This record gives sequence, structure tokens and C-alpha cells, in this order.
Amino acid sequence: MPQRTPLFEAHVSAGGKIVDFAGWELPIHYGSQLKEHETVRADAGVFDVSHMTVVDVSGPQATAFLQKLLANDVAKLGFEGKALYSGMLNAQGGVIDDLIVYKTAWDYRVVVNAATRDKDLAWINQQAAAFDVTVTERPELAMLAIQGPNAIAKVKAAKPHLAALIDSLKVFQGMPAGEWFVARTGYTGEDGLEIMLPASVAVAFWDALLAAGVAPTGLGARDTLRLEAGMNLYGHEMDDGVSPLAAGMGWTIAWQPAERDFIGRSVIEAEKATGPAYKQVGLVLEGKGVLRAGQVVKTPAGDGVITSGTFSPTLKLSIAMARVPAAASERVDVDIRGKNEPARIVKMPFVRNGAKVFE
Repeated sequence: MPQRTPLFEAHVSAGGKIVDFAGWELPIHYGSQLKEHETVRADAGVFDVSHMTVVDVSGPQATAFLQKLLANDVAKLGFEGKALYSGMLNAQGGVIDDLIVYKTAWDYRVVVNAATRDKDLAWINQQAAAFDVTVTERPELAMLAIQGPNAIAKVKAAKPHLAALIDSLKVFQGMPAGEWFVARTGYTGEDGLEIMLPASVAVAFWDALLAAGVAPTGLGARDTLRLEAGMNLYGHEMDDGVSPLAAGMGWTIAWQPAERDFIGRSVIEAEKATGPAYKQVGLVLEGKGVLRAGQVVKTPAGDGVITSGTFSPTLKLSIAMARVPAAASERVDVDIRGKNEPARIVKMPFVRNGAKVFE
């Protein structure tokens, strides 16, 4: 039976069209996905991401544990609140999940994807058995993402007592405020906040945000926004069988110090040495149609595949993220309903802070 977040009734009251997402009943939109997308780019929108899984890691060996578990290195977290994006790999070098880890007063907070919760927790607990650490899931917390150029100002208007803390945050930093945890992070390519808070007060906070002029925003706009921002989605750009080097995540791998033996290191180190067979690229369609996940990308170096594709509301053209042979460059064709349509490879992101980025 699908699960519901503490905000389910609020979504229904706001006119949300409810769909099943990874076993959760969540809003795909509140009437117009396009309008919600444009509102986040120009003003501020709020997403219910309470289905995400929050895990606290503490104990004498918490750092050593996460240095083994993650491809990125938590030793780089030089001050409280600093956040790090990382892949969590299996022994074969595939991506079990991508996540954010925060340095906290109690050691670390990790936020993983809802669709991978069960396997993530099983893997984390299995690996934790060899370390003196405590792993605690925090299901009593809800989570809201408020994104857009006016998001921070409107959150401060809705919750003035958070204003000083919010003003102190650097980009990609999160700090506690009592039982709340406020992070300057997001998944849209806009400035904004992701706020974890007790589920018991989530509806009141939601209502305060809407009263401050923040628009309720659904999963549909969240997907087009993150795609424009060139951000990976688990199950599309990467999964247990895809190397981080083929998923555009090479920048998240901390190769130094050389003696740090994180899980999957030997496999992807060998892949790096010989040269990955595939790479992740951005595509802009120059022919007719719309780029969609699963379409074949034809290049002189061999075939690739679109992992995520859409019509970009901001750019008014079709864009995609694709995994293609490493030697592919510049021009490609995409099989759209049996016809080869021309597209070109571009460097991502496509959009950042509401404006076109690629050449």
C-alpha cells in the first residue's frame, strides 16, 4: 500500500494531482507543471520531499566508516554544516545511490533517495557492522525544499526566527535550529533551502510558506528543473550497474589519499586507468520531436542512450542527458519514432539561476 507524507491532506487541499512515486502518494502538479516550473525559475516554489530518507551516523569511527562507504571523502568536510555530494558504490563499482552527507555536531547526517531506501539502509547497516558507529534513521522528520530566486527571502518572512541562521549559511551548508535542520542546498539549479523538521509541525510550516507567497510545486516540475540543471536522477543516469565515471560523477570521487580504500575503488580505478568506455553528455535537439529517456543516440563511435529527456520550459527546446561512447563528439543522431533526428553535444548544465548556460 502506498505511503503518505505528513503533508498528504495539504496537497489534496491545494489541488495536487496525486500519483504513485516509489511507493509514495505525492503530487505530480497542482494544475500546471509548466507554471510551477516557471515560478521556481522566477520566484519561489516549495516541494514536499518528506519521502527522502534521513540517516544520522555517530560514534568514534563515524569518519572512518563513511570514508570506507563513500567514494567522496568526508575528511574534506572542514567545518560544521559543510555538505558533500557522493556516490555510494558496490564492490563492482556500480552506484547503489547518490546522496548528500552533512558534517554535524553529532558527527554526520546523510540524506538518501526514497526509491532506494530499503537497499540503502541494508547496505549501510551491513558495512557499519565492522565499525564502532551508530546508524539511526529519522522517520519522524519531514522535509521541504523551497527553491527559487526569492525562496530564501520568503522563508525568512514565513519563519523570522530562522532568519539569522539562514543568513549565516554558505551554499552547500546545513545547520540545526533546535529540532529543525536548515540547509542551503537544492535540486533545481536555483538558490534555496532544504529544511528537515518534525513531522508534527510540517503542515503549519507549509501553510506559512504558502501565506508568504511560495507556490506549491510538484514532482513534474522538480524533474524538468533538475534536468535543466544537469543533475542526475537515480535509476536514470546511474544505478547498481553503472559506473560513476560513465554517469558524470567522476568529480565526486576523492582519489586522494591513495591509501583510502573505499568500496568499489579498485574497479573504478582500473576503469579510469584504461579509459571509461562511456561518458555522460548533454544533448540539444536540432531536429523534430522531443528527446525522451530510452531513445538510442547514434554516433560514429557507436550507439548510446538517452537517460533523461524533456522539452525545456526555460529554453523552449528539447534537451537530454545521455550516456554515449567516450569518443563521441559534437554531432549525433537520435532515433525518435524510427527517424534519425540531429542533435548536438553540449556541456551541462543547460540552465543555472534562471539563465541559459551552455554554448
